[in-house]
Amino acid sequence: MSDARARLLARAARDIAPGMVVNLGIGLPTRVIDHLPPAFPVCLHSENGIAGIGPTLGYDAADRNLIDAGGAYVSTLPGTSYFDSATSFALVRGGRLDLTMLGAFEVSARGDLANWKIPGLFTPGIGGGMELAQKARQVTVLTTHLDRKGKSKIVPECTLPLTAQACVNRIITDMAVIDVTGDGLILRELRAGLTVGEVIAATSAPLTVPDGTLPEF
Repeated sequence: MSDARARLLARAARDIAPGMVVNLGIGLPTRVIDHLPPAFPVCLHSENGIAGIGPTLGYDAADRNLIDAGGAYVSTLPGTSYFDSATSFALVRGGRLDLTMLGAFEVSARGDLANWKIPGLFTPGIGGGMELAQKARQVTVLTTHLDRKGKSKIVPECTLPLTAQACVNRIITDMAVIDVTGDGLILRELRAGLTVGEVIAATSAPLTVPDGTLPEF
């Protein structure tokens, strides 16, 4: 893993507060668990039917029947519980999640999220991301700032099929922390070694930069 992605994940872990119920979405977000302190008091939820997920395990140490929604081998904790998909999504739809962290292909200036389909490429379907994005109390996107072609993922308007509209509260990338507000996108933090100008140049959507020195991560 690159240093930039490791910093992204470590920074995202800092947004998880003790006592929260948190869903870590498929892809990059599932790696956040490895950046939480040992025995951190949080309930991690996986939509395939687990609450109380422990650290990920390697192949040799894992119970290979026990995986999260992304297929990673996970461990259990005292109080870990299992349930069917109907119960799992009742928790989501009932607004029981304090926070969900999701990946993204695009995020718009008003917080629209596109993270399930790139036309012309295979996709297994929209899955649970649609409901997580709409029902969690806080939605944070974890993503690289640029796509593989070097284009910004933070855009004025999404061009890809939407997962949900105006759902994203915060974007954490390998370059910056950006909040989505009623007044637009606000740059909150920079990755160490980057300048405000570099982040603005890499972002298609307009960014508001507060006065003063920005914190680094």
